Amino acid sequence: MSAVAARDAVPTDLERARRRRRLVRSLLVIGCVGYVAVLLLLPLIGIIRTALEPGVGIVRETLTLPEVRHAFYLTGIITVITVVVTTVFGLIVAWVLVRQRFHGRAVMNALVDLPFALSPVTVGLACVLLFGANGWFNEFFAARGIQIIFAVPAMVLVTIFICVPFTIRELVPVLEEIGLDEEDASRTLGASLWQTFFKVTLPNIRWALGYGVALTTARAIGEIGAVLIVSGLIKGKTETATIFIFTAIEERQTAEAFVVALVLAAISIVLLVLLEAFRRRSEKGRGHTT
Repeated sequence: MSAVAARDAVPTDLERARRRRRLVRSLLVIGCVGYVAVLLLLPLIGIIRTALEPGVGIVRETLTLPEVRHAFYLTGIITVITVVVTTVFGLIVAWVLVRQRFHGRAVMNALVDLPFALSPVTVGLACVLLFGANGWFNEFFAARGIQIIFAVPAMVLVTIFICVPFTIRELVPVLEEIGLDEEDASRTLGASLWQTFFKVTLPNIRWALGYGVALTTARAIGEIGAVLIVSGLIKGKTETATIFIFTAIEERQTAEAFVVALVLAAISIVLLVLLEAFRRRSEKGRGHTT
């Protein structure tokens, strides 16, 4: 072997560094895949196995139970109301925070994150304090025949409070990034404030808005802490899907609980796919605006 060939056969420092980087990258990928498998796939496999252990027929039997159907129906109603309210409110608050300058803006910006800091159980107890038997506003609503606590209105209120930040925190950075150039140009051409919003602003933030809606939906479907406190656990009336799982486990209805959990897991997987799609679209949209 010639000296040149021998020299070429010896790895250079650059090649060794590249090999180390590839090794480190491979180890990180393996570690991430293992982490996902342990935290997501194994529990999901366990849920499927436990749910179907009595046989596939248990799925149909469980999903045709009146209390289960009502639980899913109530979960859907609460989720839809929550998504509508938080979407409208989130759009307004995000626009005000980014486009307006006023005294107390920093306080308002901090208050948006309050639901992240509070325990859902604390939110539920606060609702009981406000609307319970001796609550601050109980007399007002009771005189009008309106029941808030231990009824659907309280469940909706606490879910909305917990889900408020998601849409806002997705919209604020996008509104800051797109700036005012297009909106100013639209108004210069004679468009009104609403025309500018629907024709210019909304198309630019649509993917971030979709991401926020998907996050809100996932959070509303899976909420149990605050809802459990204010629901009163009235079977067939204030029992959401997550509360049904909780009570079914306590009543030793393990198969039924895991079937409902499996349905919620399937919904979560669909939401994860949607979240990823919205994330990619949102990032692509931000790239086009820069």
